[in-house]
Amino acid sequence: MIYLDYQATTPMAPEAKAAMLPWLDGGANPHSPHRIGRKAAAAVAIAKDQIAALIPEREAGNLVFTSGATEALNMAIKGLWFSGKNTRRKIVTLATEHAATLDSLGYLARLGAEIVLLPVHSDGLVDLEKAAAAIDDKTALVTAMFVNNEIGVIQPIAELAKLACQVGAYFLLDAVQGYGRLALPEGCDMIALSGHKIHAPIGVGALWFKKDITLTPLLHGGHQQEGFRSGTLSPALSAAFGAAAALAQQQQAKDQSHVAALFALAKAEMPDWIINGSEDQRWLGNFNIHQEGIDSSRLISDARQVAFSAGSACSSGNGRPSHVLKALGLSQKAVRGSIRIGFGRYTTEEELLSGLGYIREAAEKQRRFLS
Repeated sequence: MIYLDYQATTPMAPEAKAAMLPWLDGGANPHSPHRIGRKAAAAVAIAKDQIAALIPEREAGNLVFTSGATEALNMAIKGLWFSGKNTRRKIVTLATEHAATLDSLGYLARLGAEIVLLPVHSDGLVDLEKAAAAIDDKTALVTAMFVNNEIGVIQPIAELAKLACQVGAYFLLDAVQGYGRLALPEGCDMIALSGHKIHAPIGVGALWFKKDITLTPLLHGGHQQEGFRSGTLSPALSAAFGAAAALAQQQQAKDQSHVAALFALAKAEMPDWIINGSEDQRWLGNFNIHQEGIDSSRLISDARQVAFSAGSACSSGNGRPSHVLKALGLSQKAVRGSIRIGFGRYTTEEELLSGLGYIREAAEKQRRFLS
C-alpha cells in the first residue's frame, strides 16, 4: 500500500528503531537506583536533551515525557486551571483546534471557565483583530496550533503569543504538526509535542513548560519526573523520540525541500481539485483538497491501494463533518468532497504519482456512476 497519511502518523525512522532496540528486553527501570537503572536514566536524560534542543527557550523550562500530545495538552490546560494560581477565568483558542484542546476546554467550561473560540478566515488563518479584542486582562491562557493537523496552515503564533504576554496571560503551543519540521516560534510558555509525528513510535510525547509555571499533576503515584507526571518511563520510547528529534534537527532543511517538491508535483497532478486553506502559509507536506460532487469516504474505500484520509484520524468514524473545514466556510458538498493527502521524508515521487493516479481514477469512476 502507498502511504500518504503523514498527518495521522509517520513511518518510524530507522534511527529511532535502532535507539529502541537495546531497551526492548526489559529489566531497565530508569527510576531504579542500581547500575542498570542509572544507565536507563542516562538514556532518558539524553533523549530529553535531544528533544529540547529544538525548543528556542529550552533552558528556561522543564520537559516532561507523556504518553502523547493528547496527554500533554490535557496536562497543560487542566494542570494550569487546577493549580489555582491564576484567578482569571477566560481561555482563548481557535475554532480549528484539535479535539484534545477543544474537549479539554469544554470540560473546564462546565467548571466555570469562559471559553472563547476565535474565528478563522476562509484561508484557515486566525482573525488577529478579533484575537486582540478577545485577549484581555481577564484571560488566563491562550492556546493555538502551530500547524493545523487537518489543513496544514501555519498560524501567526508569534503575534498570538505577544497578545497573550501583553495582558499577562500564558501561551500554550500545540506544536505537534510543526515540531521538527519548522523552527518553533519564540514567546511560548508551554509546548505540547508528539513523537509519532516525527518518525518516532506511537505512545510517547512531551510537554515543555517554563519553570515559573505551576501545574497541578493529573496523575499521582510514584512522584516520577519531579512529581509533574507519575508513572514509570519507558527508556525505549524515550530514546526513540530523542533519536527522531535529533534526526529531524539534522534533516530539517532537506525535509522542507523534499516536501516542497512533492507539493508542487501534487498540485500539477490534481489541477481540478481546490486546496483547502492558505497555500502560502502552510506546511507543504499537507495537501488538503476538495472537489464538489465527490464523497470522500467512498473515495477512500475505492482507492484501497492508497492510505490517505478525509481529515483528522482522531475524529474519523464519529459521523460529524470536520469542524475545521466548516470553520473555513466551505459548503457541505465541499466538506464532503475533501481529502487529506500527507507526505514527507520517506515518500518518493514515484509513490506520490502512483497514489494520486489511483485517487484520480477512483474519483472519475465515482463521477461517472453519479452522472
